[in-house]
Amino acid sequence: MSPSVALLSRELPNLDYAVSRDRFDESWRQPLSTLLGLGRAAGADFIEFFLERVNYISAQAEDDAITSLSPRLATGAGVRVFVGSADCYVSTNDLSFSGLKRSLEKALSIMGLTLPVPSAFVPEINLELLRDYATARNKDSWLTGCSPMQEMSEVLLAANASLLQKAQQVQSRKAVYFRDWQEVLVAASDGVFARDIRLTQSVGYNLLCEENGDRASIGKRVGVTYAPDFLRTWDFTVDAEEVAHSAAQMIHADFIESGTYPVVMANEFGGVIFHEACGHLLETTQIERKTTPFAEKKGEKIAHENLTAWDEGLTDNAFGTIDMDDEGMPAQRTLLIENGILKNFLSDRAGSIRTGNPRTGSGRRQSYAFAAASRMRNTYIAPGNYTTDEIFASIEKGLYCKKMGGGSVGATGQFNFAVDEAYLIENGKITKPLKGATLIGEATEIMNKISMSSQDLGLAAGFCGSVSGSIYVTVGQPHIKVDSITVGGR
Repeated sequence: MSPSVALLSRELPNLDYAVSRDRFDESWRQPLSTLLGLGRAAGADFIEFFLERVNYISAQAEDDAITSLSPRLATGAGVRVFVGSADCYVSTNDLSFSGLKRSLEKALSIMGLTLPVPSAFVPEINLELLRDYATARNKDSWLTGCSPMQEMSEVLLAANASLLQKAQQVQSRKAVYFRDWQEVLVAASDGVFARDIRLTQSVGYNLLCEENGDRASIGKRVGVTYAPDFLRTWDFTVDAEEVAHSAAQMIHADFIESGTYPVVMANEFGGVIFHEACGHLLETTQIERKTTPFAEKKGEKIAHENLTAWDEGLTDNAFGTIDMDDEGMPAQRTLLIENGILKNFLSDRAGSIRTGNPRTGSGRRQSYAFAAASRMRNTYIAPGNYTTDEIFASIEKGLYCKKMGGGSVGATGQFNFAVDEAYLIENGKITKPLKGATLIGEATEIMNKISMSSQDLGLAAGFCGSVSGSIYVTVGQPHIKVDSITVGGR
């Protein structure tokens, strides 16, 4: 039914709305504006609904067989209620009007608020015209344009066969693919009403080689957004060649000796250290928790004067690119550090309310089961003024970290990262391969030791886990020089 201009509270239980079940469109305006009005009438300062539909599939090939095909369909919604700077979040997979209303009532009760008396008016919230990024960018056909299961399987098996052709002493091969399609709708009591479709795809290689007891394990991941034909255009032979070459270099490499070295870190995934050791510490979530040493450093020098860093959601097809964040704010470009000076933090709505830092389009979440939080998107060190040759030439003896592996970061920036592929630098030249290296450091120190950046900025796909779940991000940098860092080895 169509409600009157001003409903009475007692009329709400009898309302029903005809909404589109196969997409989020204008038909959702009236029920959501009514529920937002109910939340405001109950005394909430701000209310937000986040609706989501997901169509996900992953596939895995091990050696010459498909060993896993895992589809997943999901639909749900979350409601967030603010009273002052305090908030709560309730999620549900019941998208009926009554289901959404029950979730709102639960959130209101958690915040100590009660529904208006039966005779109270419940005015609707006047939502903006639907900002439909999906329709504006022709995204509604993306899902049907992706590779079907049969094609996924054929590509992964061909990719694994390519690894076998190019590598020696192969013990195991693995190729993994996933496609994550997501439709979202955000409606909030400040008038936000926005829809988007996201499409994220990724393939990964893992190769294990062994000879005479020596082993080398090398992986690579490629990921994009906004490209339905990604799997069809993936040149797996190029990536197979790269992975096989790295494995051949590392299988008989000598172990590095522990010590303190100057280090050159390669571009692309080398940026994972900046992401982990510094990027997280610039999220307002960390300011709220008092777990960042940079909380009071805005406008001050926190890094070497040659270091500039960005976070943005705008780069075409990058893994962390979004047209809008999960709070309905358009994508932004945020200057984090300029010539060593801290310029901005990454802030979502809650972070802005609680810390005073302006929102940056950084409110992100894994799914409707999580409240949005300040998170990174495409985060990278900007190109510098040096050539790669100049960076290597500045080092008499040091370490070249070509491929980074896994690692861990403490709450305030202490980190350690394994290096999957490394080489000794002698007199400005790359010489023999080395293995077993682990980089150990602390964010406030390492940022001041990144003294040189080259001009070959490269980006790489990654995954980031934090308070609002696991999300897709980009890490990146040009080749950089770290003047000195502790390297664990033998």
